[in-house]
Amino acid sequence: MTDSAKVIELLSAMQAAIDENAQFLTDLDAAIGDNDHGINMARGFKKVGDDLPGLAGKDIGAILKKAGMDLVSTVGGSSGPLYGTAFMKAGAKAAGKNEIGMEDFLVMMEEAIGGVQMRGKAVRGEKTMLDAMIPALEAMKAAAGEGKDTKDVLDAGVTAAEEGVEYTKTIIATKGRASYLGERSIGHQDPGATSFTVLLKAIAAGY
Repeated sequence: MTDSAKVIELLSAMQAAIDENAQFLTDLDAAIGDNDHGINMARGFKKVGDDLPGLAGKDIGAILKKAGMDLVSTVGGSSGPLYGTAFMKAGAKAAGKNEIGMEDFLVMMEEAIGGVQMRGKAVRGEKTMLDAMIPALEAMKAAAGEGKDTKDVLDAGVTAAEEGVEYTKTIIATKGRASYLGERSIGHQDPGATSFTVLLKAIAAGY
C-alpha cells in the first residue's frame, strides 16, 4: 500500500525528474511546438514542490488535488490544463483515502486519462501525451492481472510509455501547435508523451 507520505515523496521525485529533463523537453518542443514545454513543466512542478511541506497529514486526494491546481495555475500553454486536470481527476478518486493500492492507482490513472481526453478533445494516435498514457495503463492492467508486484507493474507501464513515445515519431500531429507542421511533424517525438513518461519513471523508481 502507498500512504500519503509516500505520495508526497513521489511528487518530490517527479519534480526532480522534470527539473533534470527540462531542457530536453524544451528542445523537443522547439522542433514542433512553442519551445517552452520543459520550462513550463519545471515552473509548475516547482510550485507543486514548494507546497508539499504544507500537505503533510492530508489525505491522498487532497494532496493530488492541490498538485493539480498548482499545475493549472502555473504551467503555460495546453500542458497546464491537461496535467492539472489529470492530477485533479486522479485525486478525486482518492478523496479521503490515506492509503491506496495498485487497484486504486489504476482507477486513478483511468480517470486521469479520461480527464486529458475530455480537456484536450484528443484520442490515441494524434501525437499527444495520450499515446504514452493509454499504452502504459493497458500494460499496467495486464501486469496487475497477472499478479505482478507494484514494481513490476510500474516497470511494465514505463516500457509501454517509452514505446508510445517512439510511436509518436512515426505519426502526424493533429493537435496543438505541432499540427501546423503536418507531415513535417513526422520524425519528432511528442513532448507531452515524453514528459508523462518522465513522470511515470520517477514513480516507478520510488518502489
